[in-house]
Amino acid sequence: MNTALVELITKISSGCLGDAEIVRIADEAAQAYADAEGFLAANPDINYDDSFPIPLGEWVVVGSLPETVLFQADTYQELFTQIVASFGPGVGFNLKPKQLVKTEALTALNRIQIQLSAMNPENGGYTLMNFSQLLDDEIQAVLVYGNDVPRVRELCADLGIKAEPSLEALRVAVHV
Repeated sequence: MNTALVELITKISSGCLGDAEIVRIADEAAQAYADAEGFLAANPDINYDDSFPIPLGEWVVVGSLPETVLFQADTYQELFTQIVASFGPGVGFNLKPKQLVKTEALTALNRIQIQLSAMNPENGGYTLMNFSQLLDDEIQAVLVYGNDVPRVRELCADLGIKAEPSLEALRVAVHV
């Protein structure tokens, strides 16, 4: 499990986390998956109980990802603002967050995905993926290199973590 967690965290962090941090998060999550009660006893500062909709190990992963990796927002404008900030001022975007204000969710997400797909072409662009169960926000997603999407889906399926390309999921939800 630890190897799968390291690979997953490496792929969803797209270079935003160092190797030592990735290994630390994976180790803690693996411990939490293996022995939730023991992990909680050893870490009394962890705010988790059985009412959470995800296992403790998954909660450790989600809670350990920085805001440059896990994006949580209630609107697509907020989401895109966070994504732009995560790249830093040296990266230019054609799309501006204010252009998403009065657009429908599917249109906004499509515009965001088009922008992200055009970036980093040697790695297949970026794909915005819904990640884990929603906790406090309407949107919870990570950026994954387009070439890594099949492997991330496979790793998440093996680990029992919900993950799917955001645009694909919203298209299905809108047309149901």
